[in-house]
Amino acid sequence: AEVSTQSTGKIIAETFSADPPIKVHPGIKRILKGRKKMAEAQEADWALGEALAFGSLLMEGYHVRLSGQDVERGTFSHRHHVLHDQDVDGKVYNPLQNLSSSQQKYSVSNSSLSEFGVLGFELGFSQHNPNSLVCWEAQFGDFFNTAQPIVDQFISSGQDKWYRQSNLVMLLPHGMEGMGPEHSSARMERFLQMCNDDEDSRYEGVSPDQQLWDCNWQIMNITTPANMFHALRRQMYMKFRKPLVVFTPKSLLRHPLAKSPFSEMTPGTSFKPVIPENLDVSKTKKLILCSGKVYYDLIEERAKRGLEEEIAITRVEQLHPFPHSMVDEELKRYPQGTQISWVQEEHKNAGAWSYVKPRVENHLSTEQHFRYNGRGPAASAATGNKKLHKTEYKKLMDDSFAF
Repeated sequence: AEVSTQSTGKIIAETFSADPPIKVHPGIKRILKGRKKMAEAQEADWALGEALAFGSLLMEGYHVRLSGQDVERGTFSHRHHVLHDQDVDGKVYNPLQNLSSSQQKYSVSNSSLSEFGVLGFELGFSQHNPNSLVCWEAQFGDFFNTAQPIVDQFISSGQDKWYRQSNLVMLLPHGMEGMGPEHSSARMERFLQMCNDDEDSRYEGVSPDQQLWDCNWQIMNITTPANMFHALRRQMYMKFRKPLVVFTPKSLLRHPLAKSPFSEMTPGTSFKPVIPENLDVSKTKKLILCSGKVYYDLIEERAKRGLEEEIAITRVEQLHPFPHSMVDEELKRYPQGTQISWVQEEHKNAGAWSYVKPRVENHLSTEQHFRYNGRGPAASAATGNKKLHKTEYKKLMDDSFAF
């Protein structure tokens, strides 16, 4: 029987949080209890938002496939799509495979330590079956570099070279959180450098749909479970197929502010390439543009300094194709004398700065200047010294809130 969109969400949330028909670890019981409370409150964290996206596609007849080195549990122990019986060895339960008797198959598999081999296989699977949502998740985003030839030769340019479309999703945990140079950066700058748009064009008169058609892939740095929900579902409901690279969070997986109400994932809602703030712009002295996890650092620090009226913070969730019309509209909201800065946690020669700088400047007047606030350039992706990391973070915040 067909299930309405509203009841679909209810079924998924209840099944994903229900006590399983096997004996699970007490820690899992606590997680499921927390999910049940969220479902009752009609809000989703990252894991529940992802489950709602996967589950709804499964119930709508789309096969969903997820692989990677630690995807069943999730590197940061947030997902738990495969539950293990504590008494019977090898007995498992997959909640998302038990939503409906008419649902499609959900394949979730931990893979071997071979990013090159596994990512290449998943790319081939996505091309063979365009009606499957095929996702590959790195244990840490840094580790994709051993699959660099697959990215360079096939994912970034396969449609241009061979007219082969793919909707492969790469999920790359990314964020400067003091974990050292091998567990901090998915090298966003590499993906953005391979984007095929023109940095000197404002793309006036070009619709967002046309931009999507023209782009070689989508690059996103998402901050809300609702936006992640829509980004994943959009992969199946676009009229064509494009790879999607998402720089996914680590600390945001459990951040109390990184939650979305179910109302942002109901019919009539959609993905938001840009998320502005609703405030009185006449009092704004500085507009910060940012992307990803640093947004939550900024709003917490802004509150501590009592600068909610003087400083506005706008999130650019979709970096490529660059949302020109939305950024232009956002910039025009603010008075001519408003300072405009890009803030990122990555080093200056990394992250999105080199990519966004010319594209934002296309929308500024000759009197306006687009400034950079962030770490200086560095050869290493991150420091391995915790004290130095904290020092860098403090300077990042001080520079961001200076006028």
